[in-house]
Amino acid sequence: MATKQLFSSKGAEVMATIIDGKALAALVVEEVAKDVASFEKQYNIKPGLAVVLVGEDPASQVYVRNKVLRANESGLNSIERKLPADVDQATLNKVVDELNQDPAVHGILVQLPLPEHLDEEYIINAIAPEKDVDGFHPVNVGRLNSGQETLTPCTPLGCLIMLQRELGDLTGKNAVIIGRSNIVGKPMAALLLQQSCTVTIVHSRTRDIEEIVKQADIVVAAVGRSEMVKSHWIKPGAAVIDVGINAIEVDGKRKLVGDVDFADVEPVAGAITPVPGGVGPMTIACLMKNTLTAATQQLRK
Repeated sequence: MATKQLFSSKGAEVMATIIDGKALAALVVEEVAKDVASFEKQYNIKPGLAVVLVGEDPASQVYVRNKVLRANESGLNSIERKLPADVDQATLNKVVDELNQDPAVHGILVQLPLPEHLDEEYIINAIAPEKDVDGFHPVNVGRLNSGQETLTPCTPLGCLIMLQRELGDLTGKNAVIIGRSNIVGKPMAALLLQQSCTVTIVHSRTRDIEEIVKQADIVVAAVGRSEMVKSHWIKPGAAVIDVGINAIEVDGKRKLVGDVDFADVEPVAGAITPVPGGVGPMTIACLMKNTLTAATQQLRK
């Protein structure tokens, strides 16, 4: 992880860290691989991850390819089900049901977004909760919010691991989450509450959003607006986790940026994730972690 020295507004020297998501994800995958080897030795089976891809969306294809690659690195049994973009709801439902019933499959992921004619909510609810390695099923959402052991959405879990590695004990930290999505914002709040943080969620209807964010020791930006968060939003020394990934055009070329203006915020933050190379790799690594967790829970029943 790259570090550099800077001075806060009070003149005290602090260290800003660029959090290397790729390096940390590699460590997580390495740990999962060791645990998978022990699991296979104990149960004489490999944890199985099934990934369902509908259509040929380029971004989805890249995500799925990376997930399959990490699954192989982790020692998981990777199963791919590719369906055409015009597949009907009944066929997709049948595929999910077959995977639910397959004892060799311990984790199921249906790559989102789905084509518009398909019902995403129905598919999320159709995946067996114990195999829902995305952590999106209402049963898992309820368990997370009530503090029970469950399968946690991968992106918030990856963010939490990065924060704990960087900051250690999070007790008493003031955390502000920008964005209230079911996939990131809400589960991130639940996880940070479990760590005894004081948590605020801000969103498009929040008044004085900049002033609220500026009080935070931890900022998690997950709103989907390119480079929205500027340096004057950030308290000196705060940890900034940028979940956003947005394509913009710079000098006629396509560039990926986050929800945080990295160049502007980096000199103020105590720690910050880059885009790309921050949260994204950790999301995939946590999918592998969730698959092993799901397999362990299923075999212990």
